[in-house]
Amino acid sequence: MHPLRKAAAIVGVAESDLVRTPDKTPLQLIAQATKRALDSAGLTLADVDGVTTTNLPGLPALQVAEYLGIQPSFIDSTTLGGSSIEVQLEHTVAAMAAGLCHVTILTFGSTLVSSGGRQHGGYSAHPTFPVDQFDRLYGPLLPISAYAMAARRHMYQYGTTSEQLAEIAVATRKWASMNPVATMRDPITIDDVLNSRMISSPLHLLDCCLVCDGGGAVVVASAERAKSLRKPPVWVLGFGSYHTHVDICSMPDLTSVPAKVSGEKAFRMAGVTHKDIDVAEIYDSFTITVLLTLEDLGFCPKGEGGAFVEGQRTAPGGSFPMNTQGGALSYLHAGPFGIFLLIEAARQLWGECGPRQIQGARTALCNATGGELASVSTIILGSD
Repeated sequence: MHPLRKAAAIVGVAESDLVRTPDKTPLQLIAQATKRALDSAGLTLADVDGVTTTNLPGLPALQVAEYLGIQPSFIDSTTLGGSSIEVQLEHTVAAMAAGLCHVTILTFGSTLVSSGGRQHGGYSAHPTFPVDQFDRLYGPLLPISAYAMAARRHMYQYGTTSEQLAEIAVATRKWASMNPVATMRDPITIDDVLNSRMISSPLHLLDCCLVCDGGGAVVVASAERAKSLRKPPVWVLGFGSYHTHVDICSMPDLTSVPAKVSGEKAFRMAGVTHKDIDVAEIYDSFTITVLLTLEDLGFCPKGEGGAFVEGQRTAPGGSFPMNTQGGALSYLHAGPFGIFLLIEAARQLWGECGPRQIQGARTALCNATGGELASVSTIILGSD
């Protein structure tokens, strides 16, 4: 058994207020979510000795720790785009196994809508970065143009269709319709997706994630501490991360993402197989992200992702429940979405999801993608 398997567990989760929060700053959203998550775990700020966050300007985790009044022994501001929080969870588990901390809060907060995107600084040009020398000179709409290139290549190489990509958006919206805090809950059809405005060919508006405000917090405890808390532990069974490039022009293969390696690492550490996964939470920044990830995680052969998602396989009642909160396509997208994957997975394993609950769920997979299909972390969670 891997020494880090079950070295730590998720013991509390929460979201902040969501969608549009003009009266709050990102730090206030983080504080709100942290208070709710600690309450759910039966803990207080006095119990916390580790802090992580991403996406804030300046010195992110230091700002969060100071704002919350914590002087942590473990701190992490790793920033890899959408996979940041999952990678921070990997670091947290290792730190707990080494005895460096016992209760860590993983946090995220963003007012992407209310601030007009200013808090993140957008994609800042810098003449020494290759992307500014070779990509942005030609005016791509990044990051969507990068994902559109991957989608077009997959269509050319494997015959994937826009209708198959639309299956993902439609299925995800069905899950969102059962989530009372989801941003978009009205049903959509495949034709609705195909008839929505083209953003970057072949990706339509409804192939793209939302833009919202929001924050979240995940409380992680060491193995010994987790056993004595309010909720049953959601164990971190396995994890793996992998990174292949930064900019799309350097991606080794537009149809293969780092999930292949990260997934193999996670399954090996967890000691489970694909058949053991009861629910999957896969970052859906765009519909093509999901399709590529499903293939490289090994849920279907390379090139067969389109056929895999046909017939609403990932929708409620389908054989492969995925993105059960409504995903970044319909529930929320405030920036790096990884924390919300962990929140939903934990709730599914606690049986707290009401009408969207997957009955008997005991093992969940979270896969987060960062940058231009550049950085991936796969986490496998399990309950006793």
